Amino acid sequence: MIIQRLQQQIAFIVEVDKIKQIYRRNYVIGGERHETDAEHSWHLAMMAILLAEHVADYPLDVLKVIKMVLIHDIVEIDAGDTYCYDQKGGLDKEVREQAAADRLFRLLPEDQAQELWSLWDEFEQRVSLEARFANALDRLQPLLLHYNTEGKSWQLNGITSDQVIDRNKLTKEISVELGRLVEEIIEDSIRKGYLKTPQEKALFEA
Repeated sequence: MIIQRLQQQIAFIVEVDKIKQIYRRNYVIGGERHETDAEHSWHLAMMAILLAEHVADYPLDVLKVIKMVLIHDIVEIDAGDTYCYDQKGGLDKEVREQAAADRLFRLLPEDQAQELWSLWDEFEQRVSLEARFANALDRLQPLLLHYNTEGKSWQLNGITSDQVIDRNKLTKEISVELGRLVEEIIEDSIRKGYLKTPQEKALFEA
């Protein structure tokens, strides 16, 4: 007979498969479809492994960062993806995601539920170096996708350079190198016409 702990773990594993069906606004590189939360989380985990050496206070707990980025969007199974530039959608985002975390993590055995809940909350509150690095990656990854898809999602959603700059401004506090990378990508996106400045957008809409 299958023990209760294993049953709970499998129930959670089956439930979180739904993250593969949650689509984001970003487009995948070289394709015409939107990225899923599952793909986004995997990409962040790969970035955590490769880019941790650029963090100012390295070494840090890379395994902890990987755990954070793999679970940080699980709540969107219930709460849905809230576009980072959607001010209206952001008003009740915390409430929706807290309710989702409560339901989903409670599927697990108590000790594992507590571990994942704590990691998720730490990510959200950015209370540690690992959480701040994970959050920086969560902003850098979409930037890389936007840049390598010629700003398609930026243009479709009317996003301007000042919004992207503000979204990624904390990266330089985690890493000088990654902060410089962000600045260069944004500047080149503007030069190539992938990303409009507020002034360019105003002229275009006039």
